[in-house]
Amino acid sequence: MNIFNKSPGARLKEALDQERPLQIVGTINALMAMMAKRAGFRTIYLSGAGVANASYGLPDLGITTLDNVAEDSRRITDVVDLPLLVDIDTGFGATAFSINRTIKTLEKVGVAGVHIEDQEAQKRCGHRPRKKIVSTEEMCDRIKAAADACKNPDFMIMARTDTLANEGLQGAIDRIHQYIAAGANAIFPEAFTSLEEYKAITNVISVPVLANITEFGKTPLFSVEELSSVGVSMVLYPLTAFRAMNKAAEKVYSTLRKQGTQKSLLDIMQTRAELYELLDYYRWENILDQLGERNNV
Repeated sequence: MNIFNKSPGARLKEALDQERPLQIVGTINALMAMMAKRAGFRTIYLSGAGVANASYGLPDLGITTLDNVAEDSRRITDVVDLPLLVDIDTGFGATAFSINRTIKTLEKVGVAGVHIEDQEAQKRCGHRPRKKIVSTEEMCDRIKAAADACKNPDFMIMARTDTLANEGLQGAIDRIHQYIAAGANAIFPEAFTSLEEYKAITNVISVPVLANITEFGKTPLFSVEELSSVGVSMVLYPLTAFRAMNKAAEKVYSTLRKQGTQKSLLDIMQTRAELYELLDYYRWENILDQLGERNNV
């Protein structure tokens, strides 16, 4: 079957079959998604923090909306055929109707799956203190609403749980079992601190488990090999490139301001030719030239 005849969710399942653990890299915009594809990644990710920080200059505190996330998702799915996993925070609404709309909207723009979390609507970063968790029943209602909204059975509904800090490992495991029963077909245990904790999850469930290997947080920077040894199916790097881009931009702006020239920075820049190659610029330019010739006939 041609890749374009497969749903995004089916392409995500195929990627999981081809690579375990599946490396999933965060892409904050369309150009980064193109770079990720060129680097060989099979699946990409849009972070809620990435949307808030990069697109709107806001902290990741549940401020951005479904429309904000859908627009950034559409820009990515328009230019790459890689399956895109999207962070939908707590679902963008307190009701089943709101969550239903979220899933339908993101399916329409070509997203392969989402993760929804069990924090209260006014959420915090998963690696920050004072997170407040909703009841198991409320989270199961969120998952059921998301699962019921899916048109394609391959669309991934991943349940993220932030309960380790509040309820301990056994509390997280108890919740995970109920989340799967409610319709979650993948699990995202947030802010785990040891390989043994991941192993305790993968030992008792059969759906894929994702490890969020984000920098400067509570989770150590475990390697793919280490996570594979404890049964983790997906490894997420949500903002790795974004953080590097930010640091590079800070250096560029500071150097320009102090030195009055960018001459010392050329070796860290992507060249015009490299950008044009990535964008397939010359093919587009050739089309423009052909249209111009026709118009002049």
